[in-house]
Amino acid sequence: MKIRVGYGFDVHRLVEGRELWLGGIRLEHSLGLLGHSDADVLIHAICDAILGAANMRDIGYHFPDTDPKYKGADSKLLLAETIRIVGEKGYRLGNVDATVCAERPKLKAHIPEMQQCLARVMGVDADDVSVKATTTEKLGFTGREEGISAHAVVLLEHD
Repeated sequence: MKIRVGYGFDVHRLVEGRELWLGGIRLEHSLGLLGHSDADVLIHAICDAILGAANMRDIGYHFPDTDPKYKGADSKLLLAETIRIVGEKGYRLGNVDATVCAERPKLKAHIPEMQQCLARVMGVDADDVSVKATTTEKLGFTGREEGISAHAVVLLEHD
């Protein structure tokens, strides 16, 4: 069996007047993430990691923000499509390990729901999806609550 590792990173600015979507679920918060789609920074980092592991460029290449059909798009659909296209190359997801960097909202209570949602979309067991949350100890743009970032590492398998 051949295995491939991919890494993804994404960041979006926090703004008023937008819903906050992370890991495929909507969170109650006074600010939301700004982006062409729903700006789910966690899903975007996972998509980039998957595409990178399959040597298939990045999320912006496959789902450009210049394409009106992705305006306001549900990132779960982008993730499902990412899984489908790497599947066409013979890859299947082994596991995901992801970290969200945000001061607020606190994410601990939401992580199990995020794991379940992401696993369902990717067609894997929730045990294959690790989601962690951290702060940046009030340092940098995340510490100042100007945005949220996410990192993801994935393992793809190919027979």
